[in-house]
Amino acid sequence: MLLKAWRAEDYRLTVTSTEAVTDKFVRLGFSAGGLLKDHPVHPTQWVRLWIPNGDKEHQRGYTLVDPDPAGDRFWIEFAIHHGPAAEWARNAVVGEQIDVSVLGSDFQLPDPMPSEFVVFGDTASLPAINSLLDAVGDTPARVWLEWQYESDTTLPVRNKPHHEVTWLQRVDDGRLMREQAQTLDCPKDAFAWVACDGHTTRSIVKALKTTHGLPKTSIKSQAYWK
Repeated sequence: MLLKAWRAEDYRLTVTSTEAVTDKFVRLGFSAGGLLKDHPVHPTQWVRLWIPNGDKEHQRGYTLVDPDPAGDRFWIEFAIHHGPAAEWARNAVVGEQIDVSVLGSDFQLPDPMPSEFVVFGDTASLPAINSLLDAVGDTPARVWLEWQYESDTTLPVRNKPHHEVTWLQRVDDGRLMREQAQTLDCPKDAFAWVACDGHTTRSIVKALKTTHGLPKTSIKSQAYWK
């Protein structure tokens, strides 16, 4: 396996709970199999799940939700769509096991902290955004989230009073998010965190660099899906 060649570390998780948060969002609890003992918790921490699909496996990256090293447990949230990972999550049962690999998850908060965080994402990256909002403390943040299904806007966002959250409907392959990135008032000492579909992510990052003059070191971006 390519991940093996990259020296990824493998663990076996066991499903401990299942919860349908909405009709399009599922939260599964896992025993961590010692993963958190080997890998210190950090914001937006993620692993690659090996999703069974007949006689094949598909690997997909997912954020750890509420990692608890003392309890050797965490949760993972799945935005439900058509695909092997979503189907597996929808049908998972307590006691079921799944393999994961740890590779490349090393995000650290900027030091010094910025004047504010500017965050763009959607339901796929919401678990990571929630972990980021938990970690930024008293620093202000503005968050734009893209929704596809009406129930998306009921998903819990861990915003504090000094965090501003705006939901924008997904139309024209992310046009409203791209327009928002062009027109927002962005201070020069902000830090941007961007995780949408590939095309939207690239467009937002370009706007942050060229329209708003943010340096590359003040932008963390990752395409969460295609």
